[in-house]
Parts: sequence; structure tokens; C-alpha cells
Amino acid sequence: MLSPPYAEIKSGTVALRPRKPLRRCSFIAEACFRFALLVAGVNVVAILQEFWENKEKQSVVFPSERRVVYESVPSPDPPFVCYVTLPGGSCFGNFQYCFSRAEARRDAAKVALINSLFNELPNRRITKEFILDSVQEAVSSTSGTFNDADDPSTSIGAYHYMLESNMGKTMLEFQELMIVFQLLHWNGSLKALRDTKCSRQEVISYYSQCSLDERMRSHMALDWILKEQETTGIISQELQVVLRELEEARKAGRELRFYKEKKEILGLALSQVYGDCVALSKAEDQMILNVNGYH
Repeated sequence: MLSPPYAEIKSGTVALRPRKPLRRCSFIAEACFRFALLVAGVNVVAILQEFWENKEKQSVVFPSERRVVYESVPSPDPPFVCYVTLPGGSCFGNFQYCFSRAEARRDAAKVALINSLFNELPNRRITKEFILDSVQEAVSSTSGTFNDADDPSTSIGAYHYMLESNMGKTMLEFQELMIVFQLLHWNGSLKALRDTKCSRQEVISYYSQCSLDERMRSHMALDWILKEQETTGIISQELQVVLRELEEARKAGRELRFYKEKKEILGLALSQVYGDCVALSKAEDQMILNVNGYH
């Protein structure tokens, strides 16, 4: 199984750079950045909602979730942070420094709208040409060879198999599947499955049918509880790392679901270890303040 960076390379999202000149960016990325400036004065929250409502009418919405959901991070003072989760699970946040919750909500909607529109472009669908280019890129970034693409027991072959199995899907649709494998890789589950002699193809076939729901999150949280019993403090340490990753990714305008899911899983595990949701909330809030540089 390929490591998480490959999923991120192929996520099909547009990373925005706040108030800095765009250098060595693609034409599309620059166009999306200019679009972000153009929509600054319009109701992007309403436009984003209308966009996904129209997709629902066309019966092309994701099956797992049908609503655009906003989540504001509790904070007494700026900068305020807001996340928006799209149907299918893709998550984005405001990447600008926002002085109000409403401003953070609009900025998050702007980033999500740009990526939603970008996902509609023809080159964002998985085609034979796209698969060929993706495999070539993966080969050039690893020690594998192009011949490995036909061998599902190799990392390149597993990646090729996943792409072939999702022919015709958009990048956001494919990304929902990739998030599951990213989390399994991060959680150590993929390594455990390899130790049981399960083939990559068997693992992919099984988890391709599984949605990322509360049951799967609970199983992953249980794994972290077992790790905590072996190494005291490992959950808190990992949560600090994840919160920092989430903050950096948000400020870069990147897709955030992988980091948000890790945060939720670790938070669930920590709540079980503490056995007190209040204690968890205070501990997590302090971590967030530390990551943001507050004292």
C-alpha cells in the first residue's frame, strides 16, 4: 500500500497561499486563486449550498452525506477558525486570518467552493490517461518499476488497482476511499494485516466496501487505547502532532479531512482513557491554544 503522500498528490484539491505571490503554480491553481479574489464580495456560503443542492437534484451526490456542514472552533479572540465539510466528507477551512466567526465561515466556504468547482473539470475524473500519468508519477517517486503496476502485491500495483477500480469517478469521490487507507496506514492497521498474510488486493477489495463511519472510528480509537496502555502519553503526543498538522494544512488552503479524522479518533480514544468528557475538552482546548501560540 502506498504511503499517504500519494493520496494527497492525487487528491485534486487546490492549495491556496494567503497574501503571498503565486510562484511555479499551474494555470488552473492561479485561476482559482484569482477567482477567490473575485468572489470576495458575494455570498459564497449561499452559492456553495446552491451548488451542492443542484448536484443532489442531479442524483450525483455522495451517498454517505448530503449536507454542507460548518464547524466553528471555540475561541474567545481572533483569529477565528471555521471548517466546512462537503457531501462525501471532503473538508476545508478558512486560510486567512479572520477577525470574526462570520468572516471565517465565508472564507472556509470560499475555499470549499473553489475546490468544488475545480472538481468538475474534465481532467479531475479518473481516466486511462490519468491512471497512466499517476502510475508514472508514483514510479518516479519510489524505487518501484512500471512493471509493478500489473502486480497487486506491490505498492505500485495496489495503487494502480485502486485507480482502475474507480474509473470515471472524480477526485473528491476517489479521495473518500483514499482517506480510509490513509487512516489505516497511520493507525498501523495495514501493517497488522500484512503480518496476517492478507494480500493488498484482498485488503483493498474489503475496505473499498467500507465507509468511514462511527464504527470504524471506534475500532481505530480502541487501537490507540491499547497503544496508550503500552506507552503512557502516546495519545496526547500524537494529538499535539495532528493539531499542528491540521493548523498548517488549513493555513495552506489544503483538504483537511485526513487531519480532522485523526483528531476525532484520538479525541475519542482520549475520552475513553480519561473517562471524563470535561477533562478531555479542557485538555484538547489547551493543546489547540498551544498550537496557535497562545499562553
